[in-house]
Amino acid sequence: MDKIAFVFSGQGAQHPGMGRDLYLNDAAAAEIFRRADAIRPGTSAQCFEGTEEELAQTANTQPCMFAVELAAAAALDEAGIRPQMAAGFSLGEVAALAYAGAVSFEDGFRLVSLRGRLMQEDAEECDGAMAAVLKLDAGEVERLCAGYKRVYPVNYNCPGQISVSGAKDELEDFIKAVKAAGGRAVPLKVKGGFHSPLMARAAERFGEALRDVSFSEPEIDLYSNYTALPYRGSYAELLSRQISGPVRWQAIIENMISRGAGVFVELGPGRTLCGLIGRIDASVCTFNVEDMKSLRETTEALSAYKA
Repeated sequence: MDKIAFVFSGQGAQHPGMGRDLYLNDAAAAEIFRRADAIRPGTSAQCFEGTEEELAQTANTQPCMFAVELAAAAALDEAGIRPQMAAGFSLGEVAALAYAGAVSFEDGFRLVSLRGRLMQEDAEECDGAMAAVLKLDAGEVERLCAGYKRVYPVNYNCPGQISVSGAKDELEDFIKAVKAAGGRAVPLKVKGGFHSPLMARAAERFGEALRDVSFSEPEIDLYSNYTALPYRGSYAELLSRQISGPVRWQAIIENMISRGAGVFVELGPGRTLCGLIGRIDASVCTFNVEDMKSLRETTEALSAYKA
């Protein structure tokens, strides 16, 4: 039987009202929001009532997404659906750590809140941005980036799609170069040049904070954005380097599939990761949970996979 993998959404998938349906209709999900509000008052209100602009602020996006993702996971747990492995995209990796028991919910929520604040501070100082490059292979994108002082390939999402980060002034010229090379570049809904050297200060400061965190062995296989492999060695180092290093999403999914994953469930708003996974390997099944409708559909489809 194919193994189930949970994947936790990244920044950019957020939207006003996210998580509200789960909060109103699922007791386990509602409890997650209550725990988040106890640490960071107003988190659930931001998720349910915040404007698009408010939710796009990195310091708000990350704790809000964490809460929605863990609420969706709690609802699936209550329904008896458990995975054998997990990964998260960027901020989603912190949610995956908490879900897998590598850190407590409380420590994970505090960490993702700090992470969001630090990354927003760096973003405001560096005036960076991101774009997804389509229709060009990784080598061509890397070659184009090499022609700029502060443009970097950062998220290796799937075949034919790599996200780049860079200083806004250089990124504008880079987008023109992509078009000239036969590709297309789509600006991303984030406010910073994440997973690049533009985030070096945030990565260093986050690493300092991680020294005081107690990590445990995860209860399931947990994959690192930085290495694309199951967590080994210093968790603090992996998490801090992830902030200023590339997300190797395609390699993560390929490695999970090679270890038996055939069913992927995206936790959090939207189906961005489902789309990427389908382009990496169309033979696997993908589901998502972000509200009661998707929870019911996923639970019914995966009833045969209950432990």
